[in-house]
This record gives sequence, structure tokens and C-alpha cells, in this order.
Amino acid sequence: MTEPSGRRLLLVHAHPDDESINNGATMARYAAEGARVTLVTCTLGELGEVIPPELRQLTGAALGEYRLRELTAAMGELGVEDFRLLGGAGRHRDSGMMGLADNDDPACFWQADVDEAARSLAEVIREVRPQVLVTYDPDGGYGHPDHIQAHRVAMRAAELAAGSGWEIAKIYWNRVPRSVGEEGFARLRQDLPELPFSKAAALDDVPGVVDDERITTEIDGTAFAAAKTAAMRAHATQIEVAPDAPYFALSNELAQPLLTTEYYELVRPERAPGPRETDLFAGIEETS
Repeated sequence: MTEPSGRRLLLVHAHPDDESINNGATMARYAAEGARVTLVTCTLGELGEVIPPELRQLTGAALGEYRLRELTAAMGELGVEDFRLLGGAGRHRDSGMMGLADNDDPACFWQADVDEAARSLAEVIREVRPQVLVTYDPDGGYGHPDHIQAHRVAMRAAELAAGSGWEIAKIYWNRVPRSVGEEGFARLRQDLPELPFSKAAALDDVPGVVDDERITTEIDGTAFAAAKTAAMRAHATQIEVAPDAPYFALSNELAQPLLTTEYYELVRPERAPGPRETDLFAGIEETS
């Protein structure tokens, strides 16, 4: 096997669409700059609520297959060639929202053995040898069981890979600074009468919002706003993007800002206080 070279970024997400909402501008920027960007998605999102009425007949496996096609289209918009499903297509089913009976399905991701799933991801890590890993915080950003499990599996896989020869240099969690969220929602409330959404979401509905001092890194993806927006539109079963405006809504029909500067918290290694990084590879670029 040829050893990977250059910058290598691995992102671990729960469902198709999570990557474009959270990291679309970051992925497009690094792909355009020549980094190897690898996405591992843990489920096909078979239990997602479908927005377009003409597609609402899609459920279960049929919806999962459709969402895989959406994911493929989204990755084309972002310029990402390496995207995979953890353990292969259909290995882990969507678990549904926390507290539902779907959480008890033995085939769902929430019920997966963490070490077994992490071993599958560690194989990808050993192959790709990413210097940087991006995933969710321990709460999965907002408490969804698949997001929580993705966090557990990603962090455990990093440990397993380190024990067998490849240590990821930097691990980040997805974040949104509270001040950025507040400013975004203030603009949204002003623009709402011109948008195809009747109400705005609450800031607390946005995954990963933390106080500003927790943010260690911000990635300016404004040059890739069109790519991120197009990738989100590709996930049409799950996301409605406003025409000509930086806002979107999920199946709850509540509008929220579409961010093209994306924010992260560096959790390994712990970072000393100081100015925010503007590059996920700061301090390690081309060194491993």
C-alpha cells in the first residue's frame, strides 16, 4: 500500500446531511487546497423525516438508499471523493430520536457494540492516516443517540489506532460560538418576513452551541459558501435551503442561519489559551 502523504482530514458523522450542515465549507476548502478529505457516515438515516411531499413515500431501507444518493451528490458539490459508510451500507441502522422504541432495535447504531464499531473505523484510520479528526462532543451536539454513539466510536477508534501504530495529532469537536448564533438569529428574525419559513428556531435548537471561550478554531469558508449551500440542497429529503439567503430549515420547518465560517473546539491535545487557530492543521502541516 502506498503511504498517504500531505494533509489528511477525517470526519465522522451520524447521518447523511450532518456533514454538509456542520462542516460543508471546511470540507470544500480543504479538498480544494489538495488535502485528502475522508468522510465516514455511521448510518443511512433511514428514520429521517422527509420534507418534500412527493418523496414522503420513502421510508426505511428505501429512504436510506435515496439518502445515499443525496450524500453522493453532496460530496460531488464539495469536491470530496473519499466517503464511506461505517462497516458498509446497512451495517448500522438509524436509531431515531432519543426515547423512541427505535432505540431498542438490535440493528440500530445506538445498540452497536462500541468496540466492534470502533474497530471498523480504526481500519479506516490506519489506511488513511489522518492527522486531524472531526466529530461531535459527548452529547452528540444535541442528544441524538446516533450522534452520541458516533462520538463514542470516533474517540475509541482513535485510541485503537494509536495502539496499533497511527496516532491522530489533533481531534476537534463541532461547535458554534454563542455570540455567532445570537447574531445569526438576530439577522434571521429581521429577514424572516422575506423567507419561505414561518418561524425561527431557537438558539438552543442548534447543535454544539457553547460559550465563545470554548472555541479554539475557526475556519473561514466564505469562499466556499456556494459549495456548502449546494451540498445542503442535495440533501433535499432533510433540508430546505432558502433561495438567495443564508438560511435553512429541517423537517420542523424552523429557520436557522446557514454558517459558512465553521467553528471547532480542539480537545486533543489540550490547547493553551491564545488566539483562535484558522487552520485545522496548524502546527502539524506536512510533518507526518
